[in-house]
Amino acid sequence: MKPAVLEVMRMNRVCRMVLVTSVGSFILVIFYFQIMRRNPFGMDICCRKGSRSPLQELYNPTQLAPRAGRQQSEQDPKLSNTAILHQIRRDQVTDTCRANSVSSRKRRVLTPNDLKHLVVDEDHEMIYCYVPKVACTNWKRVMMVLTGRGKYSDPMEIPANEAHVSSNLKTLNQYSIPEINHRLKNYMKFLFVREPFERLVSAYRNKFTQKYNTSFHKRYGTKIVRRQRKNATQEALRKGDDVKFEEFVAYLIDPHTQREEPFNEHWQTVYSLCHPCHIHYDLIGKYETLEEDSNYILQLAGVGNYLKFPTYAKSTRTTDEMTTEFFQNISSLHQMQLYEVYKLDFLMFNYSVPSYLKLE
Repeated sequence: MKPAVLEVMRMNRVCRMVLVTSVGSFILVIFYFQIMRRNPFGMDICCRKGSRSPLQELYNPTQLAPRAGRQQSEQDPKLSNTAILHQIRRDQVTDTCRANSVSSRKRRVLTPNDLKHLVVDEDHEMIYCYVPKVACTNWKRVMMVLTGRGKYSDPMEIPANEAHVSSNLKTLNQYSIPEINHRLKNYMKFLFVREPFERLVSAYRNKFTQKYNTSFHKRYGTKIVRRQRKNATQEALRKGDDVKFEEFVAYLIDPHTQREEPFNEHWQTVYSLCHPCHIHYDLIGKYETLEEDSNYILQLAGVGNYLKFPTYAKSTRTTDEMTTEFFQNISSLHQMQLYEVYKLDFLMFNYSVPSYLKLE
């Protein structure tokens, strides 16, 4: 009788173990499918260790490796032309830095604070220097997808304000000096640029003509009105919400402004935000070829088959024609002084002097 009881107890334990294992497996299966439903390629996006890095793909692309019976010159011409284009852009920056070494290298050593605009993607070994008013919201969204380890799948599902929360992305200034140097040497570094005055007008329109930007009106608008407007009303001095573009330009070229504090990031020069004369950028994308350049970078990162750069609404963007109109009422003297402020950005990134400028 006793052996029978022991056998029954043993069978009960076995059944319980089988039941627990089955339930556990069922929970894991549910959890797996929840993840896959939320991000069907999450594992591919986040975990590419062991594969070729974007830096290797850029300078020694596997797509250009000669195939049997084909010459190197017969390989994918589109990829080859793209690589040549980016080499030309890199050379332009290098040549400009060399030709303007006094003004472009005011400091020989960067501090961690200079690196706060460089967003790091550890999984894909990339560093992105964001420049406000050059599609940086969408690029931050993409970087959140790349670094989110499956948390996000569609960049456009991420609210714009969430993309600008600093804790959502890790920047290079958060690392130790040896870690910074390692990443600058081994990770692919890229940034996006835009015609300097078009970017400037875009910043003005966004920060000074939109009623909801009260923080900018209070922080900068009141100061601009106080310094640049004669006989300003008390309401204008208090609100700072009706800054004219001519006043904004006068504020930017005022030597007192530049001595007082650095420009706000939305109208700071690219060479001051990203330090291209101190940091060698492997890719320089342009706003004018935004989608093409962005998707090329995602292709190099190994995620181009399932992650595309978001398209953007062109109806509200600042255009060259719009920029021309804004500069109509700017005196030739102020135009010349403003060009001097942004001259290195024009030269480094190969933007010609705008035809609407009255430089004498």
